[in-house]
This record gives sequence, structure tokens and C-alpha cells, in this order.
Amino acid sequence: MFDLKAFEEKMAKSLGNFEKDLETIKAGRANPRILDKLMVDSYGALTPINQVANITVPEARLLQITPWDPSMLKAIENAITTSDLGINPSNDGKVVRVLFPELTEDRRKELGKDIKKKGEDAKVVIRNIRRDAVDGAEKAEKGKTITEDDLKKAKDDIQKMTDKKIDEIDKAVEGKTKEIMTV
Repeated sequence: MFDLKAFEEKMAKSLGNFEKDLETIKAGRANPRILDKLMVDSYGALTPINQVANITVPEARLLQITPWDPSMLKAIENAITTSDLGINPSNDGKVVRVLFPELTEDRRKELGKDIKKKGEDAKVVIRNIRRDAVDGAEKAEKGKTITEDDLKKAKDDIQKMTDKKIDEIDKAVEGKTKEIMTV
């Protein structure tokens, strides 16, 4: 029998990666997840900011980063400044504060396009997994490990799985776009 579990897991993992990617898009309100991809030099090793500091959200548009080791302040500030986030941190000697500016209409539209592009890229990944699953099922049928009826059922199951994941991507894109447009 042809096993679909591996392909289902790949699709779920791809969807999870897409959703994490969406979380890093700033929507005008502070979200600590936006810093997840940023690394700082901590005693010679690149370490995520959230592993060297406490990140809080004291106000809707403000992140406060309090490093456990005060000597990390400059490294954290530098990592944020040199990133592609387009935000400028301020350092008062104890904490790094990141103020998120209000989004302009143009920036909202630009972010909306970026979200849709990420959604399309995620759909391509899901469709590639579908293609691999169908190829695997067809090879199993040619190798006589499954019947023609099993192949038809596998193809139907693969398509249902694909449709479900693509629908989830569409809903995530719609939700994030709505969030950005209404902030």
C-alpha cells in the first residue's frame, strides 16, 4: 500500500513555515516574533535575540528588549539596525526599545503584495509535494505494489489534502492582509 503520511507531514511542515514567515511581517503593532530571524554575536556564537534577552511589549507599538548580559546591548541594537526590518532601535544603557511607526497606505499595500507573494510561493511548494506524491503513487502502481483502484484513491486523497492546505494558505493570507489594512 502507498503511504501518504510522509507527504501529509511535508505539507503540514511547509504550511507551518509559511505561517511563521507571516508572523515576522510587521503590521504596525509590536510583535516579538519579528525578531526571531535576527542573530547576535554572543561570546563568539551567533544566537537568536530571544535567547540572550527578554522581549516584552509594554505598549501596542513598542518592543522592549532587556538583555540578560548588559554587554549585549550594542550587539542587539546593531543586529536590529543592520537587518532588513526597516526599524531603528534606541538604547538607554539598560534596554533596547524598538518603536514601530504607523504604517502608511503605500506601505500597507506593499506589505499586502508581499503577503500574497509569500502565499503564492507556499502554494507552489504544496503543489510540488502533490506532484511528488502522485509520482510516487504511479511508480507504486507500475511496480505492482498497489492496484489501479488504489492509485485512483491515492490520487483523490492527495488532491483533497492539497486543496485543504491551499485553502489554509488562502485563509492565512486573507487574515494577515486584513490585519495589515485595519491596523
